[in-house]
Amino acid sequence: MPYYRQIGQIPRKRHTQFRRPDGGLYAEELMGAEGFASDSALLYHRHLPTAIVNAEAVPDDSRETTPNLPLKPRHFRTQELKWEAPGEVDAVTGRRLLFGNADVRICFVAANRPSPLYRNATGDELLYVQTGSGVVETIYGVLRVSAGDYLVVPTSCTYRVVPGEGGEPLRVLVLEASGHIGPPKRYLSARGQFLEHAPYCERDVRGPTEPLVVDGEDVDVLVRHRAGVTRYTYAHHPFDVVGWDGCLYPWVFNIRDFEPITGRVHQPPPVHQTFEGPNFVVCSFCPRKVDYHPQAIPVPYNHANVDSDELMFYVGGNYEARKGSGIGIGSMSLHPSGCTHGPQPGAVEAALGVEYFDETAVMVDTFRPLSIGEAGQACEDPRYAWTWARRGPDWS
Repeated sequence: MPYYRQIGQIPRKRHTQFRRPDGGLYAEELMGAEGFASDSALLYHRHLPTAIVNAEAVPDDSRETTPNLPLKPRHFRTQELKWEAPGEVDAVTGRRLLFGNADVRICFVAANRPSPLYRNATGDELLYVQTGSGVVETIYGVLRVSAGDYLVVPTSCTYRVVPGEGGEPLRVLVLEASGHIGPPKRYLSARGQFLEHAPYCERDVRGPTEPLVVDGEDVDVLVRHRAGVTRYTYAHHPFDVVGWDGCLYPWVFNIRDFEPITGRVHQPPPVHQTFEGPNFVVCSFCPRKVDYHPQAIPVPYNHANVDSDELMFYVGGNYEARKGSGIGIGSMSLHPSGCTHGPQPGAVEAALGVEYFDETAVMVDTFRPLSIGEAGQACEDPRYAWTWARRGPDWS
């Protein structure tokens, strides 16, 4: 994250003696990105964070994907996904793979029970909460999340997700990156402060506010790494950090705090950009005043993304450009490089004179093709590609 935070107890000078009440030394852990050349945080543990007593490989067959062949626009209904044991789904082991490539895996889960402790050592994660609420417990502290929240979890941060009690499932879109996720560089000064033209800023960001200290011995942690998944057993609970400081930590930003950038004529998707990752970007389409030129056409023009696949997740309101295509809340549309896409027939005329769009959507543009995972195959609408012409092999 672009600014410094200090939480809990830390010594005045880093890498100096800092003693527990019993006289022993707290154990330092430096969490650093890109070796020692980027953001970091310095954490102080009551016990050694290196003390493991067991390690075992865990089978992982969730990474298989199928290319988008034949190449065509596609529509997926995440609201129709079913789990084999619907009452026993957690936000880590219950994830189902929708799409993936070498840069990012895109999963979905409807969780209703606490997850195991988990650490992703392959890259940052971005969790978007569609519905429900809960808490995310981390080695840095606790973060409360609810509908509309984006949660950025840095690489190798140990955490678990606890859905709220008695409510609807915690429905979460999960992006597992092969590298780091953060605000677009064009929003930041050379020293990392949000600039005035950025659509959100430090005031909109939430981080942990106090340490989370949990006692326990022989505690299991699932770790995803480059070679697969391993279950480690730690001698002591990893949530034993009494304080930390630095610029690398999990943080939350709510989509409703994104300030849309508008213009006299239709603005291109980069004005909605919220995050960037390795070879992908994430955009937030929010309720907004639309184009105010007297002859403006508010809905998007037909366009071909010649260098990217465009994935849109529809989470609120009415998406004007795709009315009549079968798109609804919880839908995801995939418009791949190589295909031109645009408004549904009739949408252009219907939008003329409209001054406000009540729509919320999360868009992921990837600069390598997305292949389709088992969850995508399980919830695809086969008619979608033909909705512009209203005829085709699956049309009836």
